[in-house]
Amino acid sequence: MASSSLIRFFVLAFVLLSASVTEIYAEEAEAKEYVLTLDHSNFSEVVGKHDFIVVEFYAPWCGHCKNLAPEYEKAASVLSSHDPPIVLAKIDANEESNRELAGQFEIRGFPTIKILRNGGKSSQDYKGPREADGIVDYLKTQSGPASAEIKSAEDASNLIKNVFIVGIFPKLSGEEFDNYIAVAEKLRSDYAFGHTLDAKLLPRGESSVAGPIVRLFKPFDEQFVDFKDFDVAKLEKFIEESSIPLVTVFDNNPINQAYLSKFFSSPNDKAMFFLNFSSEVADSLKSKYRDVAEQYKGQGLSFLMGDIESSQAALNYFGLNEDQVPVILVQKNDRHKFVKSNVEPDQIAPWMKEYKNGNVPQFIKSEPIPESNDGPVKVVVANSLHDVVYKSGKNVLLEFYSPWCGHCKKLAPTYEEVGVSYEKDPDVIIAKFDAAANDIPESDFDIQGYPTVFLRTASGKLVEYSGDRSKEDIINFVETNRDKIGEADSKSKDSKADSEAKDEL
Repeated sequence: MASSSLIRFFVLAFVLLSASVTEIYAEEAEAKEYVLTLDHSNFSEVVGKHDFIVVEFYAPWCGHCKNLAPEYEKAASVLSSHDPPIVLAKIDANEESNRELAGQFEIRGFPTIKILRNGGKSSQDYKGPREADGIVDYLKTQSGPASAEIKSAEDASNLIKNVFIVGIFPKLSGEEFDNYIAVAEKLRSDYAFGHTLDAKLLPRGESSVAGPIVRLFKPFDEQFVDFKDFDVAKLEKFIEESSIPLVTVFDNNPINQAYLSKFFSSPNDKAMFFLNFSSEVADSLKSKYRDVAEQYKGQGLSFLMGDIESSQAALNYFGLNEDQVPVILVQKNDRHKFVKSNVEPDQIAPWMKEYKNGNVPQFIKSEPIPESNDGPVKVVVANSLHDVVYKSGKNVLLEFYSPWCGHCKKLAPTYEEVGVSYEKDPDVIIAKFDAAANDIPESDFDIQGYPTVFLRTASGKLVEYSGDRSKEDIINFVETNRDKIGEADSKSKDSKADSEAKDEL
């Protein structure tokens, strides 16, 4: 009896101990972090050991980073079991000692994820999803070969989806093949690549196609397009230009959203046509616009067509009103704009021809010139910039700002104090310019961020302010660089005389 009780006691104790040990191990497993933490002291050493490693540059205060953290950790856990394991790491780019590394990788915002290869010798931007499953799937494709070999029709069916590039070769070696793989490596974060020895395995395959040739499949326009030049630069350009629709559509269809970023990141002039897709003339307008897109294909113009219901925010951004629809806007060099309002179908082609010939005047978005402008800081808009800054004959300190910019909001009260300090100085104007609500018609101002402050002196010299954002430093900058009006007149006359002398020579 006693022996039986003792056995039950030990069994119960073993069960309890096992449960306790299991719980401890579970807690340890739960507490284990799969994302490596890097800093300036170990970054090079850790990265140098890996042919493929993923690094998130984050800031502790960043909300997007906080949202990404659990998904990134979950993905790291899954990928630790991949064959071979894929390592995910993170580095606090906001930490002062790590900022040199952030600068080295040109980190402009948070979170930014970089894929580093060959011990950190090459770097590419991560352009995949931000949830765990998507991160895992994307990194599995990025860690393998840049181009997958297609050996069967089943391979082709599994791989060829959306935009997909296939190199068709008589042999998997030689200059053409090597150049193709080089382009695949360079563009792999944006496109999926494959290669094959047999064109008959491909959808819409043709027994007569032996290669070497590149075929780009796409779910729009002509479905696929071929290219035979294996020069790296030309092949890259072909892929970039052929992988977006002839006319990108801006509507509520999520499939079309994938092509918008490519459209707006293109170096081409951008033609945008906003109309009501439900109107009676919509089909005619679309057809004529598409004809024009076909006409100017390959001539440095990209085309977009937006439904007014989906693109109201875009209209507001460009300074257009709904009563101008149907409206064509061409943006040149991401700065200058040209507009045709209330377009009729037969006006599209002639207007685009006038634009290409340089006969369309520039459109400038501007707020109304203020009726009252008596504050210590004068409000300058696009339509008054020339008169206030260029023709006033005064020293003008001009701040370019955006209402949503936190640094601009912080500077505002200090800048107002500077304005008060110069209220009684007839030779100095302290002014501000809302760069979100107004275009900058003059090309002298190179604005890379907000706030940006320039002093244009009375004699026309332009100086950008780069000091501390304190009242004293700003005033010292103005006093150091300003012209006295008498001196400015003399400088202007000397400059004019020099110019006339050169003309005579």
